[in-house]
Amino acid sequence: MGVVEVTWAEGVENTPRRIGLVEDHESVAIGLAAMLAPHPDLDLVATAGTVAELLADPAVADPVDLVVLDLRLADGSTPEDNVRGLRERGMEVLVFTGADNAFLVRSAARAGVLGVVRKSEDVPTVVAAVRRAASGEQVVTTDWAAAIDGDPQLSSVGLSPRQEEVLTLYASGEKASRVARLTGLSEQTVNDYLGRIRQKYSDAGRPAPTKTDLYKRAVEDGWLPVPERHLRP
Repeated sequence: MGVVEVTWAEGVENTPRRIGLVEDHESVAIGLAAMLAPHPDLDLVATAGTVAELLADPAVADPVDLVVLDLRLADGSTPEDNVRGLRERGMEVLVFTGADNAFLVRSAARAGVLGVVRKSEDVPTVVAAVRRAASGEQVVTTDWAAAIDGDPQLSSVGLSPRQEEVLTLYASGEKASRVARLTGLSEQTVNDYLGRIRQKYSDAGRPAPTKTDLYKRAVEDGWLPVPERHLRP
């Protein structure tokens, strides 16, 4: 169940990444804090039992780089609402779960999480996943891939073959100027295509405002393969 690497992201940032945790089991919260404590590039600045409590914490008045979120919370909130609420405040989300409920994992995936990591993973895998997600990068695991692959609500967006080509190149890490050269299109035309692609995904209820989101959509729809290399911390 290891974490899988997104190929264009390497290395660790020098500036500490600010982490928030939403987890209503004290033992799990203490455990994650202990995992991150030896790593000066990962600063756990706030822990709360609900998303509302986290958002009310003065420590996140400036949005944190990443919120580690449990799927099942005692307040009865839904993963989709929690993820969307956090992202609306400018915070990316990594799900930290027992992964025992595929519906909840799919719900979080649809809302735009960067990935899903199991609580049963070993410490190096969990730390590596938090580090990657805190840098804004996808954390692709077999659980995440299985959730999106089996999701009947991932509506088709009806991309044209040319749009598929542009999406595949751009989402794989190429710049718009490079996509233009590879496809024989002008850079303006490539940007027009990207605008239409984003609009189609938005119309299908699967918004993709950022390049990271487009990468995720391309993986979901099979335009790009799920990476297979294991991430090494």
